[in-house]
Amino acid sequence: MAAEPPPSLSYRTTGSTCLHPLSELLGIPLDQVNFVACQLFALFAAFWFRSYLSPGKTSPDVRHAFATIFGICFVIFCFGWYSVHLFVLVLMCYGIMVTASTSNIHRCSFFVAMGYLTICHISRIYIFHYGILTTDFSGPLMIVTQKITTLAFQVHDGLGRKAEDLSTEQRRLAVKAKPSFLEYVSYLLNFMSVIAGPCNNFKEYIAFIEGRHTHMKLLEVNWKEKGFHSLPEPSPTTFPVTCLVDDWFVHKANFLTRLCYLYVVMQASKPKYYFAWTLADAVNNAAGFGFSGVDKNGNFCWDLLSNLNIWKIETATSFKMYLENWNIQTATWLKRVCYERVPWHPTVLTFILSALWHGVYPGYYFTFLTGILVTLAARTVRNNYRHYFLSSKALKVVYDIVTWAATQLAVSYTVAPFVMLAVEPTISLYKSMYFYLHIISLLIILFLPIKPQAHNQRRPQTLNSVNKKKID
Repeated sequence: MAAEPPPSLSYRTTGSTCLHPLSELLGIPLDQVNFVACQLFALFAAFWFRSYLSPGKTSPDVRHAFATIFGICFVIFCFGWYSVHLFVLVLMCYGIMVTASTSNIHRCSFFVAMGYLTICHISRIYIFHYGILTTDFSGPLMIVTQKITTLAFQVHDGLGRKAEDLSTEQRRLAVKAKPSFLEYVSYLLNFMSVIAGPCNNFKEYIAFIEGRHTHMKLLEVNWKEKGFHSLPEPSPTTFPVTCLVDDWFVHKANFLTRLCYLYVVMQASKPKYYFAWTLADAVNNAAGFGFSGVDKNGNFCWDLLSNLNIWKIETATSFKMYLENWNIQTATWLKRVCYERVPWHPTVLTFILSALWHGVYPGYYFTFLTGILVTLAARTVRNNYRHYFLSSKALKVVYDIVTWAATQLAVSYTVAPFVMLAVEPTISLYKSMYFYLHIISLLIILFLPIKPQAHNQRRPQTLNSVNKKKID
């Protein structure tokens, strides 16, 4: 196992030191105090932004400018000189946006953004040697990378491809003109999402800034036709992850105890993500950007930028359901730039891109390679056996209970390396668990028949694909 980092790394100062006394008093790393302070201030700023800089009171340029200035100030406050990385990447990619051809803009932006992000990830390993235990600049850099690549692909869709070659969603989100510099930096660095995300779409952000967002969402659900005419973080220390490689856990605890303890430890690592993403969601909703339309009962929905669904995560009965409700906007980004677009092995390539985006710690790759096996095995089991349990409610309840337990244990096993980061503790953990999930997944994939899914939803349907089917 990697050596424990010196305290200076765990409590390093990368941003403002004005909250240093509070950090010492609470025993919380200064970076995390700065992060919470920024997000809370962002929440109040969002209410002010919506009330005093509403589209009816000021111009889009002013809204862009204030959103950008606030965002830049937050980044500098939280991350100090490390924020330079963010600004360098934004400026480089805007240069690509202006100079690259529409046929290559998505490729150039993708490789530059992902390349710069990867270099920063690698530098963190050599500088901090697995000791980066606090909030760091790579988080905002990862979010900006998502936005840069999302916008580049959508500009390519709008200017470099024919409408009939696009799926319905790609056509809806396609950007028909390259953004101005102010629009570009506002989209990437606005205070509502620069610290903790989530990723969002350029067209929706511009519609929000210009005051068309709510009206646009209501039009999507035919609001007037329905009879409506008016708009109405430190991890817990009770179960530290380091215990997973303790002598007691590895050599003395029985297998069932290890399973249960691993589940509890992984559960204890979730609250910081729940807090950060829920607070980020609240910031966007407070500003009015989170409005997603109206449900079938006519109720307003505010989940456009939601990054997780805690209830569905904790009650997930399949690996797929769990992943679909965790870090939702990142999953959507992966689907739009990789899963829907690659011609072969979409699941494998999507997991690889996800691992590369997260960083270069070996633990990430253990997690995502294991995730590939588990996903394929779970899909195979579901396609072979689920239909036998749908004949009665009692059987369906039994199926749901068993698959819930299996899913929660599988997720805990799969994501443990993501938290542990290094090779040695990961191998030690998996050896103590007898690599049981790897072995079971491989046996399922090798010996169960591969049945096609009921609905193949990977490749979005385009006008050309519909016409080809008609011709065939």
